[in-house]
Amino acid sequence: MDMTKTSLSALRKSLDDKQISAKELCAECFSAIESGEEGIGAFITLTREEAEKAAEKAQARIDRGEADFLTGIPLAIKDNICTDGIRTTCASKMLEDFVPPYDAAVMEKLKGQDFVMVGKTNMDEFAMGGATQTSYFKRTHNPNDKSRVPGGSSGGSAAAVAAGFVPAALGSDTGGSIRQPASFCGVTGLKPTYGRVSRYGLVAFGSSLDQIGPIANSALDCGALLNVIAGVDERDATSARLPHEDFTDKIGQSVKGLRIALPKEFYGEAVDSEVKEAVTKASKELESLGAVLVSCEIPSLKYGIPAYYLIACAEAASNLSRFDGIKYGLRGEGKSYGEMILDSRNRGFGEEVKRRILLGNYALSSGYYDAYYRKACALRQKIKAEYEAIFERAEVILTPTAPSVAFKIGSDDTDPVKMYTADMLTVPVNIAGLPAISVPCGRDKENMPIGMSIVGRRFDEGTIIQVADAYERVVG
Repeated sequence: MDMTKTSLSALRKSLDDKQISAKELCAECFSAIESGEEGIGAFITLTREEAEKAAEKAQARIDRGEADFLTGIPLAIKDNICTDGIRTTCASKMLEDFVPPYDAAVMEKLKGQDFVMVGKTNMDEFAMGGATQTSYFKRTHNPNDKSRVPGGSSGGSAAAVAAGFVPAALGSDTGGSIRQPASFCGVTGLKPTYGRVSRYGLVAFGSSLDQIGPIANSALDCGALLNVIAGVDERDATSARLPHEDFTDKIGQSVKGLRIALPKEFYGEAVDSEVKEAVTKASKELESLGAVLVSCEIPSLKYGIPAYYLIACAEAASNLSRFDGIKYGLRGEGKSYGEMILDSRNRGFGEEVKRRILLGNYALSSGYYDAYYRKACALRQKIKAEYEAIFERAEVILTPTAPSVAFKIGSDDTDPVKMYTADMLTVPVNIAGLPAISVPCGRDKENMPIGMSIVGRRFDEGTIIQVADAYERVVG
């Protein structure tokens, strides 16, 4: 069974109709991983023994006629999501041997349906990066061209889906870390509204920005996965107190009359011509279905990168202060408490993590807090207001996901500033706390995938999934 072309719904039907067993499906995933993982590097930890046991348990449930949507379905999990009894490293030497004593909230929900976890995926260390090249363990390669990056920081999850190792995976998105790798790898990735999915058990990078979301082969599959992982969680103070809904309810509904905004700033000189051409063509496809294209502006987009990196790095510096080598993680050496912490962090953190901690502490330090961090927070409110103004005129916004296709390994990822500016199209959505989905919309002259993002109003995932699905259907 080709996982790159099989939907979750089709797998559900095959399992329920006994065309394949959960154990056989699990075995097919590991067979694909064994044949292709060496050249891709999508996983940090494979959990075959646990997966086989989970498949047996799932099959018993299927045989009783009590299967839920994900019962027996194999998935991969990003390695910054805590998994009880299974190593969770955040791709860092600091947590190389860390085994959580509890599950993240999303894992509880998935296990409640008896899914099958095949492994924990590679990522940029502590989710800090846009290429999955800062991992302590390995570099991940793009399945479309192994000389290129898969994007990041959820590059391992996107590569695992694109390579056909699993039909879907979970990632996390702080500044585009689900959508950008989905775009680079030619799959679909959904970043839910901030607060839609519990962050309990997600190792924090930027607490006001982080959000867990699905990566799959279609908008429908992403919506179906979101149905499982979304919901209120009293352990997460930022969890939205909203009633449960079906995010696939609008699938198949006409987009006639639906207004789609095209902010001119997202189609500027910084975006490659082939990317702009592909996304513009996609907008015309939606217009042919009856959607109405609306021109608009987001003037503050140019401040998105500095505002995002000041806020994200400040929060990262605070969150990573817990890694002192005492409670858990790498324990350093030294004759004093200070020397031990210094050695723990010096050996445990990679260069990119250290860089962001330094930037964050600088922005929060006395004398610079008002000059930098406070201004970044003010810009955040301005960007939110500009999005709200657009949503008074349109239901969704359509933009390129990334300014270019996946770049070569060892090129842009060696220049931190260039890497940061590559996030210019994704970070505003996180700053505003909005939902967005990246969908493949073409390929460039070298046959590399191009992705477009559909951004929606807060807590309106149903509409962006509807539009993404309508596009996928019209282009086949």
